[in-house]
Amino acid sequence: MKLWQKDIASLKEVETFTVGKDREMDLLLAPYDVLGSIAHVTMLATIGLLTNEEKDIIVKELQAIYKQTQDDSFKIGEGVEDIHSQIEFLLTASLGEMGKKIHSARSRNDQVLVDIKLFLRSEIESLVNAIVPFFQLLQQQSEAFKNHLFPGYTHLQLAMPSSFGLWFGAYAESLVDDMVTLQAAYKVANKNPLGSAAGYGSSFPINRKLTTELLGFDNLNYNVVYAQMGRGKAERITAQALANVAETLARLSMDMCLYLNQNFDFVSFPQELTTGSSIMPHKKNPDVFELIRSHCNRIKALPNEITMMTTNLPSGYHRDLQLLKEHLFPTFSTLKDCISMAALMLSNISVKQPILTDEKYKYIFSVEEVNKLVLQGIPFRDAYKQVGMAIEKNAFEYTIDIQHTHEGSIGNLCNEEINAMMEETFAMFGFQKVHSAIDKLVN
Repeated sequence: MKLWQKDIASLKEVETFTVGKDREMDLLLAPYDVLGSIAHVTMLATIGLLTNEEKDIIVKELQAIYKQTQDDSFKIGEGVEDIHSQIEFLLTASLGEMGKKIHSARSRNDQVLVDIKLFLRSEIESLVNAIVPFFQLLQQQSEAFKNHLFPGYTHLQLAMPSSFGLWFGAYAESLVDDMVTLQAAYKVANKNPLGSAAGYGSSFPINRKLTTELLGFDNLNYNVVYAQMGRGKAERITAQALANVAETLARLSMDMCLYLNQNFDFVSFPQELTTGSSIMPHKKNPDVFELIRSHCNRIKALPNEITMMTTNLPSGYHRDLQLLKEHLFPTFSTLKDCISMAALMLSNISVKQPILTDEKYKYIFSVEEVNKLVLQGIPFRDAYKQVGMAIEKNAFEYTIDIQHTHEGSIGNLCNEEINAMMEETFAMFGFQKVHSAIDKLVN
């Protein structure tokens, strides 16, 4: 029996098809559904739809259910349609008729909306807390290897001198911008849709600002139609932020696959972090980085998947939106696993030195030699031509002394400034406000 069911049950095939993987995804929403219900019934008591005594009894029972949802053994019962039904059935089984009162002034539409917003908010925080130590590792390695020179490439052709300090620092700063986009996604997720009901509000005099405060949201999705239109949009914006992190990891992984290749031979890893071949005894394959690259490239496609799944939907709720959960929700754990494995690998990297003393890299110093002539007063174009002619005549002479002093260069990595940007961005999330609100709800 479904909460919405009247006298005629749906055909079994219809039920199986429409439910799909939703029960599996709904388990991830269980604690958030309870939190939304606690805030909702607290508000209902302030407008007379529940007595204070009823509210206290229901909240106490919901707090007990919340603890159950923290256990991996928590399940949606056989024949129960979704997590919202499961919570209400548990409440009704314990409290009888009183438990049936909690659905006044809301719809499953805004229940799902608030659950997803709370889930996204929590998962973004978890991801941020995984990124920060990875960022710190990249910065530490940037300092540790700042004097380890290796070739820089453009078009995959030898270009100019670089350093592993510069390389590690580049990916650290990339994460700063990724964090900015996560912060934007967090701001979108951190708005309260509860009270929009089926998308057109309620005739009850509900207090939406109260539930916003109780759930620790920064603000409301004020317009009730837009609150429903926001489903799909919040997921897409979040997916784009995840894709940005994935892009950073995918490119880093591709670099590592190249640099471990024997033709580059810039780095190595302990044997236990690489894999071998079934027939080639010399192989040390970068399988971890290859899988990170593939996982992250798949995540980069996620915003487009969500865009296509929501294409041409008019305003209002549509069942299409249900499928977004199974595409988006598992991505958080996949991305955190990729970060964890990248950290394991880069914590154990060995960088080979010296690299640039090999004569095959001599032409990466051509710009250095041009600049030396410019410092002697020769116009750049003439200096460029002079060095170019020497290269063509196989008469190029050079030294490997590098004197880069400007901000963000080999000799001036600006890691402290990059760290300051990360700290500023992290502080803007304001996680503590949410923690305080949730603690009050569940205790």
